[in-house]
Amino acid sequence: MDLNEHADSILGTMYRTAFLLLLAFPALHAEQGFTDLFNGHDLTGWTAGDNPQTWSIEDGAIVSHGPHSHLFYTGEFHNHAFKDFELKVDVMTRPGANGGVYIQTALQPGWPNKGFEIQVNNTYKTDPRKTFSIYEVKDVHEQLVPDNEWFTEDIIARGDTITVKHDGKVVVEWTQPAAWKGTSDFSGRMIGAGTIALQGHDAGSKVYYKNIRIKPLD
Repeated sequence: MDLNEHADSILGTMYRTAFLLLLAFPALHAEQGFTDLFNGHDLTGWTAGDNPQTWSIEDGAIVSHGPHSHLFYTGEFHNHAFKDFELKVDVMTRPGANGGVYIQTALQPGWPNKGFEIQVNNTYKTDPRKTFSIYEVKDVHEQLVPDNEWFTEDIIARGDTITVKHDGKVVVEWTQPAAWKGTSDFSGRMIGAGTIALQGHDAGSKVYYKNIRIKPLD
């Protein structure tokens, strides 16, 4: 083997080793300090509260398209209980779709009473609460992102404050008052440790979620 062949062999071994490490440790794909909650291949670590047929995987994304359902993170990381954290979720809606990202919630059927929903709704006609709203807590009424394009919901929960950002800019910031007793529809919308969930709102809505990554701040 001449010198060039030897160098090519060493480089080939290095590339193969790097590739195998990426397969073995998917968290390396995440931003520094963040851990991926979704492996991009299947629903390992996620559990539907009801209607599991609503959920599928398409091109590395979790897709909600079917009867009303919520998909809860029930995996091992941080024992699926997060109070102070930064969560980033890449989202894409099809026209007329409704969805949501829940924080500080718990596995349950129906509409989750525990925790907060960060709204996903760009062009769903019958709900005035638009994407980035903290649903029924501090709402956004302006459409800020289009359908058919990926955007990121960047959600920070620290102490009694929830902040929602888009492109590094604060869209919503809310601090829970001392006398807070939840909303009129959901008394369990209270600051506290809980898991993450994705919403499948209705059979007419199709929403994509991917790159679900979290960084605990406690």
